[in-house]
Amino acid sequence: MAKKATDETTDETAKAKDAEKSGKKRVLLVDDDPEIIDALRYALNSKGIETLIARDGNQGLAMAEREDPDLVILDMMMPKRSGFLVLEKLRRTHPVPVRVIMITANEGSRHKAYAEMLGVDDYIRKPFGMDRLLDSVDRLLA
Repeated sequence: MAKKATDETTDETAKAKDAEKSGKKRVLLVDDDPEIIDALRYALNSKGIETLIARDGNQGLAMAEREDPDLVILDMMMPKRSGFLVLEKLRRTHPVPVRVIMITANEGSRHKAYAEMLGVDDYIRKPFGMDRLLDSVDRLLA
């Protein structure tokens, strides 16, 4: 299992370097739900957007630092490091803030307020229509 994850990360890194050379926009998807990752990857790739995948908060933070994506789609509740902790670190360490869309199944308004205080660019509650997410992606990558 660890070998497969390592191979996926290596493949994603190679694809990211190719996308950087081609001028394609790159989005980092940070989520632990394989169905959400597959759906988002399909939708973004169909729009010509290169996708990078991280399956937990620590991996997402490391990939954001290493790959410098144009946009991060970040789940709030994940293993190892929550989306909030990832967002806090991204905001502290990037002189030019990376654009971030946070997605969550959490209904609480306090969570949304905290995400906005941290500088999230958009906050989308699950379940969401793919059109809603893609509109946000288009707006933030423009």
